[in-house]
Amino acid sequence: MAYGSISEIKEALRSGKSALSITENYLERIRAHQHLNAFIETYEKEALQRAKEIDEKLRLGTAGLLAGCVVAIKDNICFKDHKVSASSKILGGFESLYTATALQRLIDEDVIVIGRLNCDEFAMGSSNETSYYGPVKNNLDEDKVPGGSSGGSAVAVSARLCTFSLGSDTGGSIRQPASWTRTYGFKPSYGRVSRYGLIAYASSFDQIGPFANSLEDIELVTQLMSGKDPLDSTSSSKNWDHYTTEKGRLAIISEYMHHPGLDPEVKNALLLTIEKLKSTGYIIEEFSFPLMEQLVPTYYVLSTAEASSNLSRFDGVHFGYRSNEAKGVEETYTKSRSEGFGKEVKRRIMAGTFVLSHGYYDAYYAKAQQVRRLIQLKTKEILATCDAIIMPTTPGTAFALHAISDPIQMYLQDIFTVHANLAGNPALSLPWKTHTNGLPYGLQLMAENFNDAFLLNFAKKLEKEL
Repeated sequence: MAYGSISEIKEALRSGKSALSITENYLERIRAHQHLNAFIETYEKEALQRAKEIDEKLRLGTAGLLAGCVVAIKDNICFKDHKVSASSKILGGFESLYTATALQRLIDEDVIVIGRLNCDEFAMGSSNETSYYGPVKNNLDEDKVPGGSSGGSAVAVSARLCTFSLGSDTGGSIRQPASWTRTYGFKPSYGRVSRYGLIAYASSFDQIGPFANSLEDIELVTQLMSGKDPLDSTSSSKNWDHYTTEKGRLAIISEYMHHPGLDPEVKNALLLTIEKLKSTGYIIEEFSFPLMEQLVPTYYVLSTAEASSNLSRFDGVHFGYRSNEAKGVEETYTKSRSEGFGKEVKRRIMAGTFVLSHGYYDAYYAKAQQVRRLIQLKTKEILATCDAIIMPTTPGTAFALHAISDPIQMYLQDIFTVHANLAGNPALSLPWKTHTNGLPYGLQLMAENFNDAFLLNFAKKLEKEL
């Protein structure tokens, strides 16, 4: 039996299955799918012991909402007394002293944590090929990438190796792999879920979110993780049940629809979907988004600047790997960081240090912040009259492993996803169509800030109509 959703777990428990047998089933599947390289580590003994405790709670009627459910976590989410490395050599062997708030809230509802998942190093990548532990293979076609940076989290859910998983989304790192593995991936509004215990890449962009095989699971898990956290000053106290009145209007952005990088088949599918929605009574409004060409450059200027600052602590002195070859202070810094970080992380640290440097700060970083503000204002303007913006999640389907060597081509994989991170809005990737090449791709919806519950309910309605 391959359990794929919370409702299937609840049904199994009702029919006499135990949390222990469910956990054993998942561990068996993880072993059978080891070649996908989705898991860096499984917590076998601990998960089985936890399952026995949950069974006792179920017997006594004191179990939480997620009793019997199994979660796997991206390797940048902290779990007390467990290793966390952000899939980097520089954090090899490091054990966390505390648990991330988002994860703790799920543990409080009796979820079983089964292991940590492979990802792009420090969540920097769009293919899961920059990991120190090697690339993750797409379970739907093992010659293809699963997307990144949360590729392990997407594959674990798609291959039914856990009930749901946690990833992080800085520029599309949940939605892009969800699109390529036929799963649901949700980036909540910035501040909706606490970032405490998430190893930072770019602090004004990062957001923890779930992967699941149903919208109901996405909704429940996000709701349980949400809420104010005194340990994260950017977390919001806004209520989850913030429903807005449906306007019956959807926005499309002409620059997205006619982007030269968009696969013609994906474009055609989107046009047909729009026609179908019109026939069910939706008003589709087309907007121009003149800042389209600035999205990816703005994102990479700001995110690399924040990465340069956030990753400065991993230097072989404060935290992280220390080179055995180093003699003296300067060599300890340079050799530890040169040997500890991978190529892509080094590239982004250097780019970020450059845009923050004297003489270039105003030309790059300050200018990008101004553009980001314009992006937020334009997005707000569009969503003032529409329920959501509808667009592709990705320009095409998953590409072959090691097929893209040009960093700029890799960065352009985020063309439709960085918008939500720059603006801070909630965005969801839904499993949508299968390309003639046999691979899936997703449909993306983006709503007004903190309309997370509305967006997920709206997506349920839209799914039925499509």
